[in-house]
Amino acid sequence: MFKGQLIEVLQKGKTIINTLNQYSFCLAEEDKVFKNALMSSDILLPDGISIVLSAKFLSGDQLTKIAGADLHEFVIKYLNSVYGSCFYLGSKQETLDVIKTKLEQSFPNITYEGYSPPFRDEFSEEENTIMIDKINEFSPDVLFVGMTAPKQEKWVYANRDKIRATYICSIGAVFDFYSGTTERPSDFWVRHGLEWFVRFVKEPKRLWRRYFFYGGIYMKYIISSKINHSLRF
Repeated sequence: MFKGQLIEVLQKGKTIINTLNQYSFCLAEEDKVFKNALMSSDILLPDGISIVLSAKFLSGDQLTKIAGADLHEFVIKYLNSVYGSCFYLGSKQETLDVIKTKLEQSFPNITYEGYSPPFRDEFSEEENTIMIDKINEFSPDVLFVGMTAPKQEKWVYANRDKIRATYICSIGAVFDFYSGTTERPSDFWVRHGLEWFVRFVKEPKRLWRRYFFYGGIYMKYIISSKINHSLRF
């Protein structure tokens, strides 16, 4: 688990950056491929107050919560300062169009490209080839993948050796946050570790299992690990 600051994320060479929260942790325990994808990350960011508190409870480690939105904001500011390039893979074309407009207005030094893949659980070989070819033709400094977990992490894991991009970041809902399709909670809620609560209040039917059902499962894992000394973030 990454213990540093965002300034340390951009290293030399191809770097796979993923995030971990309590929901993705539980999914990974049920899905071996997803777990392998997360474990093979070059950088795994603690995206969730549960992960931060669990690390302190299990080992005394002091982690700083770094959400996908925080990573995205940091990276595009960096790219703008160095006249870099980025490719957005995922979401609807309308969302990508809004992202392009926002980047042109706020970060004019960034060279941008994007592609909206078909919305399906698994891609055909032909669809995969199209996606990879589009990325490689552009050859970006940073590839942002926004296809929701665990699909995005598993896709990167399966295709990382074929992708020509220096940094590959799976950032899920950040495409919608940045485009304004979905409003991210204010800084007050983010700073106090309650971003999840605001999202739940807005979409309780969709998110209750993620935060409460899987929250209970996650707590069982953590308590069991504390007793058996079998897990360390």
